[in-house]
Amino acid sequence: MANKVSAEKRARQALKRRARNRSYRSQLRSEIKKLRQAVDGGDAATAQALLTPTLGTIDRIAQHGVIHGNAAARTKSRLSRAVAALEG
Repeated sequence: MANKVSAEKRARQALKRRARNRSYRSQLRSEIKKLRQAVDGGDAATAQALLTPTLGTIDRIAQHGVIHGNAAARTKSRLSRAVAALEG
């Protein structure tokens, strides 16, 4: 355990951040999973409806630093390509 006041504060902050980041990451994974299920099921209308909010969530989570910016861009690209292939 930390011995200094500043180290104790850092430990508390780390716990809060870790909990928040886990929540964000869980939300992100759930949204991506729903979108991928729609794409795999061949449901173009649902996939298109889910795409925009999912991309927004990815951007927001990357902005918070939960995932790397390049990982966010890669995920967005792959999801967009999958939905576009479903329609065309």
